[in-house]
Amino acid sequence: MSTILVTGATTGLGLALAKLLFMRTSSVLVLTGRESSLPRLAAEGLDTGERICPMALDVADEDQRCNVVESINRSYGGVDVLINNAGVAYRSVVEHVTEEERLEQMGVNFRGPMELARLVLPYMRQARSGRIINVSSVGGMMAMPTMAVYSASKFALEGATEALYYEVKPWNIKVSLIEPGFVHSSSFQKVHYTNLGADAERNVEDPYYMHYHHMTPFIERMMNLTIATPEKVARKIFQTVLSSSPPLRVRATPDAYPFDMLRRLYHWILYRSLPGVAEWGPR
Repeated sequence: MSTILVTGATTGLGLALAKLLFMRTSSVLVLTGRESSLPRLAAEGLDTGERICPMALDVADEDQRCNVVESINRSYGGVDVLINNAGVAYRSVVEHVTEEERLEQMGVNFRGPMELARLVLPYMRQARSGRIINVSSVGGMMAMPTMAVYSASKFALEGATEALYYEVKPWNIKVSLIEPGFVHSSSFQKVHYTNLGADAERNVEDPYYMHYHHMTPFIERMMNLTIATPEKVARKIFQTVLSSSPPLRVRATPDAYPFDMLRRLYHWILYRSLPGVAEWGPR
């Protein structure tokens, strides 16, 4: 029986995915979220049981990351599928992001997922199998005004995941990026303003006031118009988990397709051009 670790499993896309995995697989599901949000799993019928293991995890906390992976290793042998879904989004122009806020954004969206990948890889390499699925965003392909630090975190996640995709191929470890665009949900209401961004959004005299004034309703309008839902994106992730040959990038909503077309050609050429790639791997 395989073990699937899902971060950010207590709300939105993560919760929709947890339900789907529970209904459609026989895997052990380690469902994580911040400790205060774990009761939502019980409310959705995803409480403790033979196949469900809720665990508190702030992905930006090093001790919690290590404790979760070590606990899984002891109880189940290791993580067979890692789904890095937890994320946070700051809305701010570049001038309104402090270093502390920038590090928090990167900690959740980039550093946490890559550290979890690093922690589960020794088991996957030994098993010569495994899957790492990182939930990115169209914001990792292109950036919009007032979302600079969010896009920076997703650009970083995409770059590191792309390198990892090539590095672990010799051990039959599959690595994929899930790239949703606009999703019809209330998630836009959970986007955080930085402190300076929040002040500017309320102050008509601020030089950046119009940036926020126009971009906020634009993003909300696009999310309300799209046909994509968390459940539909969850099905894309589920299909990726089951696929025998998943792609590096999975276009999870219709608006993600045009941005992905040119990238696919680039990766096809790059992998076939790597020096001695047929000889990579353990001796």
